Amino acid sequence: MESGARFIVALSGAARRVRDDDPIYVISVAAEMAGMHPQTLRQYDRLGLVSPRRTPGGGRRYSPRDVDRLREVQRLSQEDGVNLVGIKRILELENEVDELRARLAEFAGATDYLPVPADSSALAVWRPSA
Repeated sequence: MESGARFIVALSGAARRVRDDDPIYVISVAAEMAGMHPQTLRQYDRLGLVSPRRTPGGGRRYSPRDVDRLREVQRLSQEDGVNLVGIKRILELENEVDELRARLAEFAGATDYLPVPADSSALAVWRPSA
């Protein structure tokens, strides 16, 4: 199965593969999956802790990734005692780390030399990893 995908089984018994960012759950289902009240999800949306997609009519649709994030928010709040402002900052920093890791992975696969201007006195040293 591709990375970032999972199978979702409907009440009818039919299964389909969805990506982690596919907005498939209405607010009541996402709230039940995360163990929260729907009003809590609305509050987290207002605070920017989770950003569900919107239908043309304005309804919220949550992805499996959103539900995972809601569970993480709940864990940080209830188990670790972090307030919502702290949780928002933690999530922002985690996103930044993920982005930096992705950029580092791009560089790790590069075989080119670092660009150094011709008129520079800089010295670039490259050591291959063992």
